[in-house]
Amino acid sequence: MKLGGSLRRSRGGRDSLSQVGKWTAAAGQYIAAHFGHPRFLAGVGLLAVLGFGAGFLISTNVLFPAPPPPGDLSRVPDLSGKTMADASSLLLELGLSVRSVDSLRHPFLPEGSIVGQSPLPGQLALVGDTLRVALSQGPETRAVPNVVRLRADRAEMVLEATGFQVTVDSVESGRPRGTVVAMTPDAGTEATVPHGILLTVSRGPPMVEMPLLLGLRQEEALLVLDSLGLNATDIQTRFRFGRDQGLVVEQEPPATTLVERGGAVRLVVGRRGR
Repeated sequence: MKLGGSLRRSRGGRDSLSQVGKWTAAAGQYIAAHFGHPRFLAGVGLLAVLGFGAGFLISTNVLFPAPPPPGDLSRVPDLSGKTMADASSLLLELGLSVRSVDSLRHPFLPEGSIVGQSPLPGQLALVGDTLRVALSQGPETRAVPNVVRLRADRAEMVLEATGFQVTVDSVESGRPRGTVVAMTPDAGTEATVPHGILLTVSRGPPMVEMPLLLGLRQEEALLVLDSLGLNATDIQTRFRFGRDQGLVVEQEPPATTLVERGGAVRLVVGRRGR
């Protein structure tokens, strides 16, 4: 083997490797120059989105289509307040039926009216389904308890505990202040629950202002008291020398005091000698 030939072959191999490196570098520059452009990347993204969308549509509409919705559905109407006969007629047109499963007291709807239903109004039901409803037993009635002459707060407690609603009015009366003097409706009346009860509560007797009686003659003072509905229940005399004889010299209660109509008044009248 000749040394020169080996050297030439070695040199030729290095030249080949150098040529391959040049081609690789040139290819990299070409890819970077053309495929690294932003427009190219945007186009690739758009193609990916379009491909995904087309694949989804094909899989959901061709390969695995959803079952068609049933065509025998009816929208449930609102049956509140209707009778069973009216509800049956209405549902018959929709291919539905109805049955009662419960009943309860209702303060307003009359007996036999529908107060609840399942399914609820607006929901869908298959033709042939049976709706379940609850019927009203009508309002409950109770006898109004007698609370006349009770204190107003205790009367309210009794009526509200029985299921009634209470309204309070007041009036001047000879009954003690704060006691019930009348009620509407009367005690013992059968009334629906809840029902409003009006209580009339005493404010006590009417009040009058005590007049000034000092210096009046006894007869004049008695006339004034009688006109105001007051009673002079205690009249005493006291010796007065030279003056105030026959005149009112003391009064109880004093003037301007508020006194219940019919209240008692004490007078002291001057007299002559002992």
